[in-house]
Amino acid sequence: MTDDLGLLNALVQLSFAVQGALGRVAGAHELSLVQVRLLGILRDRAPGMLELAKLLELDKSSVTGLVDRAERRGLVRRASTPDDGRAVRVSMTEAGRELTRKLVKQLERELSTLVEGLSEPERKRLSVLATQIAVNDVARVLPGVSLLPRKP
Repeated sequence: MTDDLGLLNALVQLSFAVQGALGRVAGAHELSLVQVRLLGILRDRAPGMLELAKLLELDKSSVTGLVDRAERRGLVRRASTPDDGRAVRVSMTEAGRELTRKLVKQLERELSTLVEGLSEPERKRLSVLATQIAVNDVARVLPGVSLLPRKP
């Protein structure tokens, strides 16, 4: 059993470890962390620009530039919404989906080293707790927006 760092320090150190893994995977594909976050958001939804700005915690002009760069790389596309021609939704292209699949596989390999010392029940418990924390955080910051994948 490892000594307890305390909740604050443990969460911060875990965040550093996860950010390091994300950074290595992103860098291998010449992506920034925010570009990886964009692709992660678009895996199961096609949000409007305002929702995307809220999810990324960026101002709308920054999101516009981010989407422009991803669009130039062929990873995302913009489309008008049927009910409002001025509103734009952003979705992933097939090239974006393929890159995301690669990112997920590499990230799984990177992050598996973080939990290799945990038993299967411990991993499941960590998954449940991390999900609860993440879902509650999004609900607090963005009421009405769900982090959980949308069901078909």
